[in-house]
Amino acid sequence: MKGKLFTHVVANVILVTLVLAVAFVGFVGATTNVFKSNDNAPIYRGSGANQVSLMINVYWGTEYIDDILAIFDKYNVVTTFFVGGSWVAQYPEMLCKIVSYGHEIGNHGYHHKEHSKLTYSDNIKEIVSCGKLVFEYTGKSMTLFAPPGGDFGNDTIVAARDNGYKTIMWSRDTIDWRDKDSQVVFNRATKDTSSGELILMHPTAHTRDALEKIIKYYLNNGYSIVPVSTNIGEIWTSTNNTQAD
Repeated sequence: MKGKLFTHVVANVILVTLVLAVAFVGFVGATTNVFKSNDNAPIYRGSGANQVSLMINVYWGTEYIDDILAIFDKYNVVTTFFVGGSWVAQYPEMLCKIVSYGHEIGNHGYHHKEHSKLTYSDNIKEIVSCGKLVFEYTGKSMTLFAPPGGDFGNDTIVAARDNGYKTIMWSRDTIDWRDKDSQVVFNRATKDTSSGELILMHPTAHTRDALEKIIKYYLNNGYSIVPVSTNIGEIWTSTNNTQAD
């Protein structure tokens, strides 16, 4: 009787151990999959110590870009311009001028569409067509994609990843396209900020008017203003890259 009881207890212990082992393996696997999926998640802020990025999204506002470039140049600031393909087609000379100042160029899609409503193949079309046009004029391959309006779906993320892009969002938005007030733009770009900020802006008159004050604020508070790729821990240079057809 005692022998049977002992055997029964041992069997139960072994069974419980096996169940726990399977559960543990499943948990580890699930955790690993979460981390793997997060590798391609949109990036909302950088990781650079005492670094911020002023991101300029461009589909319009060309008339203000010369002044914006001059202000950046005055303070030796290099940043990231996310350009739309349809804008590039209209203003290739301005694109090349931005590049000549040493700024990083990011992909902002071609037609400013709502990417969450696009199929995987249509997402690819929007992203790749912009990339090819920028490469045609500058000889540079882009690795950062900012979806227009911050609108994206899973197909957007996968399409960007499959074509060599990281999807970039922002940690703070100046909403300068809506609120035409330079003080409001300044406040939104600087209030309660911390390292790694990705600050969304556009080429507008009031952003131009606030820009020098924003730059001074960060420089005077010990921050470097850097391209997005630098802020998120990648290496970017202004030298020409190569791109496959």
